[in-house]
Amino acid sequence: MASYSMEEFLGDGALKGLISKLAEGGWVDVPTLKMMDLANMDAMKLSQRQKDALEIRSYLHDRSLMEYADRMEASGESLPKLLTLKTSVLSLKFGMNRGCISRFIERTCACRNSIQHVLSARQRTLSSRTSISQAPEDYELAEGYVYKGIVAAEPDGRRWLSCCGEPPITVDDVASYSSIEKISIRKITTEYMAGMDFSMDMKAQPMKASNLWHDKPVILLCLRRPGCVMCRAEAHQLYARKPIFDAMGFELIAVLHEKIEPEVKALWPRYWGGSVVLDQSKEFYKALGGGKLLKDRFVTGFLFNPRAISNYKRAKATGAENSIIGEGEIKGGLFIIGPGKSGIAYQFIERNFGDRAPISEVIQICSQMQSKLLGQAK
Repeated sequence: MASYSMEEFLGDGALKGLISKLAEGGWVDVPTLKMMDLANMDAMKLSQRQKDALEIRSYLHDRSLMEYADRMEASGESLPKLLTLKTSVLSLKFGMNRGCISRFIERTCACRNSIQHVLSARQRTLSSRTSISQAPEDYELAEGYVYKGIVAAEPDGRRWLSCCGEPPITVDDVASYSSIEKISIRKITTEYMAGMDFSMDMKAQPMKASNLWHDKPVILLCLRRPGCVMCRAEAHQLYARKPIFDAMGFELIAVLHEKIEPEVKALWPRYWGGSVVLDQSKEFYKALGGGKLLKDRFVTGFLFNPRAISNYKRAKATGAENSIIGEGEIKGGLFIIGPGKSGIAYQFIERNFGDRAPISEVIQICSQMQSKLLGQAK
């Protein structure tokens, strides 16, 4: 699975040494940099060789093929030219196996974001977001779609939208705001930006969780275990859409319930570049379960659960590595929380090990909240 470290993404070729220049232009993380179009490249005064290198690396990163980036860039060929090569040439010249060749020649990729233009960091304000191509439209849900997560209802009533055949977890509404606003947390890593070295502050002063969404909406990804291959794959998939969430004004934050420095270091920024907070009291995890921790055993919840096995195979196929260090039986999930005291708009529960909130649902809820906030700002 491709890393979100800017140094690893830029490699040792034509883009090496550009981190400071890119950061000055607002291109501070890999998902945002991958959205750079020709006009942005010209504005950054990139050479043709650098443009070709960025296009090649973005394409390979989407397909978890970054091990071939240096060799393909060094070939001096552009991406369109590389895509015309025969499979035998790809195998002999770059050492690609059949599986990698198949991923390389596949022109479509679900990881690729659809924003046409991403504003620099200095330009991201609530009013300017309306000028960004509306990527959320590409994730619109079909009429009659049944949500897999729990959606906060309108004032006239609440209901739980679920899929048939889900395990009987009796949580039929989003958690109350009062159950999460005073949770004591520690912010152990900041949001990753180009040029940053890993730094984890395990002695950070405790603060109320409500400080996280005091002035902006957030997406909280509650990870069961940072070393779990399924958790890493989920984090990687969500962070890949960072430019979309940035454009809508949402901050991405991961929540952990254990402080294991090597595991956090392995997670950030390789699989996750958002900030990371520590919830040692596990209150967010209790809120997901309606006041109690949702747990399952390895044998009954994984080995004898076809859905969990399927989730594991899906995650392993991404190339993410696995670590068994830490508590792995506490179920995680995801919250979408509005600014101030506006409350929880959506929560998703990891019913089976490895279940993840559908990206289309997350983006749809965020888009609805963005529209509401823009309406209030007028």
